[in-house]
Amino acid sequence: MATDYYAVLGVRRDASQDEIKKAFRRLARELHPDVNPDPKTQERFKEINAAYEVLSDPQKKQVYDLGGDPLSQAGGGGGAGGFGAGFGNFSDIMDAFFGTASQRGPRSRTRRGQDAMIRLDVELDEAAFGTTKDIQVDTAVVCTTCSGEGAAPGTSAQTCDMCRGRGEVSQVTRSFLGQVMTSRPCPQCQGFGTVVPTPCPECAGDGRIRSRRTLTVKIPAGVDNGTRIQLAGEGEVGPGGGPAGDLYVEIHELSHPTFQRRGDDLHCTVTIPMTAAALGTKCPLETLDGMEEIDIRPGTQSGQSIPLHGRGVTHLRGNGRGDLIVHVEVITPSKLDAEQEELLRRLAKLRGEERPTGQFQPGQQGLFSRLKDAFNGR
Repeated sequence: MATDYYAVLGVRRDASQDEIKKAFRRLARELHPDVNPDPKTQERFKEINAAYEVLSDPQKKQVYDLGGDPLSQAGGGGGAGGFGAGFGNFSDIMDAFFGTASQRGPRSRTRRGQDAMIRLDVELDEAAFGTTKDIQVDTAVVCTTCSGEGAAPGTSAQTCDMCRGRGEVSQVTRSFLGQVMTSRPCPQCQGFGTVVPTPCPECAGDGRIRSRRTLTVKIPAGVDNGTRIQLAGEGEVGPGGGPAGDLYVEIHELSHPTFQRRGDDLHCTVTIPMTAAALGTKCPLETLDGMEEIDIRPGTQSGQSIPLHGRGVTHLRGNGRGDLIVHVEVITPSKLDAEQEELLRRLAKLRGEERPTGQFQPGQQGLFSRLKDAFNGR
């Protein structure tokens, strides 16, 4: 006598698929061998598993409603076809216990594109004050011939005749556990559920082509090396004409002949003779804001710094600007003629410095050593 699968699950013969699934989940939670190891309960679990396998599959359900037993036809040996008979619905068992369901059905040919990144060189003044630049971008764009469909003009994708549009094929095998049903992506359509008999000659069925285009990028004031500017939707168009990813513009600041940048501050070094350091002078300097005169006061020592406030780089986040720091290096003459040497000796005598003993103190780094350590984070 054929098993009454509807009675096994406790549902009416006109029950919907949702009612059948809910009934199976409820019974599976109660009767699963991991929850209830009693042998009689295990046999009962096999029965509900087999019943759900038949009633959840429209084709098997139709055979059963017409008086046949699809499990017997598949070699399962009757209504309760063994514990392995239910492995075709393993995801439904997992769903019953953990509330998760496997992603079944055909894959979409339309997918989001990848992000892209390009490197952009900018001058120091462009980074300090901001600018706009035109850049050339070579990325994937929607194929203009097929509008992203992938099929040649006048044709279209067709339902796969191997998987009938499901995107997967099933295979039933026998093992010591009984009947085992496995599913895998359809080898003919690669899981898409459709095939393209005549691919687009322009994009070879991918729905996108490579193209070079020009974009205008706004560079905000205060950017630095490594700053990335995001341009949403300007990256690679996805397969099948899917939405484009984002484009990231990475800033590379070119070196400047005069200034070194540290954060938002600028640094430079001016070298002057010892006479200018002693007597004072003025040195012209071309800053980012134009020409300015640096006032070297009398008695300036080598290693001293002169700050010019607000002459640095604009703060990227916030108001104001950094400073421009001018470091002074005093040059001592190494070659003197007789007259120059005599003048210096007279000066030393006037200042009482003919035989100076010097003043010793803990060692200090020179200017360039300090700059080097600062750049190395010491």
